[in-house]
Amino acid sequence: MKDRNFGNVAIELATQADRPSIYRMRHEVYATELGQHAVQPTAMLSDALDDGNIYIVAKVRSQLAGFISVTPPTLGRYSIEKYVRRDELPVELDGHTYEARILTVARAHRHSRVAWYLMYAAFRWVEEHGGEQIIAMGRSEILGMYQSFGAQLLRHRVVSGAVTYELIKTSVSDLRRYAIHHKSTIDKMSKRVDWKMDFPFLKPPCCFHGGAFFDAIGNGFDTLERREVIVNADVLDAWFPPSPGVLCALQEHLSWLVRTSPPAQCEGLCEAVALHRGVRTENILPGAGSSDLIYRAFRHWLHRKSRVLILDPTYGEYGHVLEKVIGCRVDRLTLSRRDRYRVDLDELAWRIKQGYDLVILVNPNNPTGMHIRRSGLESLLRTVPPETRVWIDEAYIDYVGASESLERFAAESENIIVCKTMSKVYALSGMRVGYLCASPHQLSDLISLTPPWVVGLPAQVAAVRALEDPAYYEEQYRRTHALRREMNEALRDIGVLEIVPGEANFLMFHLDELQPTGEQVIDRARGVGVFVRNVASMGSDLGSRALRFAIKDQASNERILHTLQRCVSPLGDGTKLVSVL
Repeated sequence: MKDRNFGNVAIELATQADRPSIYRMRHEVYATELGQHAVQPTAMLSDALDDGNIYIVAKVRSQLAGFISVTPPTLGRYSIEKYVRRDELPVELDGHTYEARILTVARAHRHSRVAWYLMYAAFRWVEEHGGEQIIAMGRSEILGMYQSFGAQLLRHRVVSGAVTYELIKTSVSDLRRYAIHHKSTIDKMSKRVDWKMDFPFLKPPCCFHGGAFFDAIGNGFDTLERREVIVNADVLDAWFPPSPGVLCALQEHLSWLVRTSPPAQCEGLCEAVALHRGVRTENILPGAGSSDLIYRAFRHWLHRKSRVLILDPTYGEYGHVLEKVIGCRVDRLTLSRRDRYRVDLDELAWRIKQGYDLVILVNPNNPTGMHIRRSGLESLLRTVPPETRVWIDEAYIDYVGASESLERFAAESENIIVCKTMSKVYALSGMRVGYLCASPHQLSDLISLTPPWVVGLPAQVAAVRALEDPAYYEEQYRRTHALRREMNEALRDIGVLEIVPGEANFLMFHLDELQPTGEQVIDRARGVGVFVRNVASMGSDLGSRALRFAIKDQASNERILHTLQRCVSPLGDGTKLVSVL
């Protein structure tokens, strides 16, 4: 970035040749300016930790503008311990704790963002080296900057010379969340800073999904019983259990299933899908859920010069893979909030004729739940140019009705591919089973890219048994619709008026301008163990008050509504929560 009139700011790992300049600046600031150390005749200042520390420097026109030091846990001691004994520290130190220290900026650059860049660089260095916790002594004058990175004050103050420090800590996970929530700022900085570190400025991106509830359960799986006290409505898993036939097969044969290699090419699974969908086995390509199929197919079909059309809003994995992983050109068909995010088929048909390599339709769409009827969509698809592939994601189609699926249509077409996951409609999210249904010539190249045993044996067995019990699942879909209608009515009763009339196992809605933002609702809800999803990132114009939650069982739905009632009520926290179902 341009640092006023000084030129570009370069951020790099310090070399031994940089040490004299660093030590001179340390002396100038901490001895001469702040009086924390005695003035030295050499005009240089270092300490015993420097042999094990690393320095990150900021340079402007090859001249030192600032630096920060990081102490790794392998050194065995931290600078903080010069002021506070380890056993008195209000924080546990372990093999994943790093210390950020002596953040220093030359006087000429103190009104620039050099300090901010150095802090971010230190965070990325710690993250790349497996750190989990960062401790520091922050100058009281700039505590706001540390806190903007998520730092927590540990209520321990240290006075050294003319400077007062506060002992602070933060976690790499908190810093990562900061980076996600301030992505636009960090993206801008990445384009302006001359980054010369030996790791990327930005951690290789992952698509943001729901699933924050696992923070409450524990990602280490040693406290799974906590699932009983949280509501995981930020993901769209089925609220009902799998078919009794699924559970019976898994329970009866579990020991054998988990230790046995499955059919290498999922032959039995493919045959079962083909039988129950009315297509041939040659029309089926198995995968470990839809994400596996998306990554595998798109990276084979597309390149940086490809043109793709997607809906806006829609499932975020598509934009992520296309733009962040492949880097191709992505155009968006913006759906109107005023029209409740319905897809205008005439506009879609016109856009498709503009010449795309791939068109992606999620139907019913996510996060809106809006569905395009099969009759209208088939008519449109017959007009698509043969050189344009159309990918139809039917993750939630069975909630609308199995007869609405385009699988048979795709199997007989030249350029239509249907992507199905058995996660959401068969209550098999933990199993990761999916498949593509298309003409054999669309799947032939992908077959050679499909690894053997792509779906585990318990998952293959569960999927086959689920397909054999359509009556059970039809009853669950009927109950889901009833629960969704009740939730829709109850939302209106608590003051949520703009609800998208979707047809899947979730509800999306907008709060009005006098109500809290989506992030405020989510933060408050998490405090009582209720997890809902802010869907703002899934579209370009959803605003800051667009939320979505999965339909759950009756008791969980009541908890969701009680929590939302407290969050959106004009009476605030004092509102008495009563059942609204």
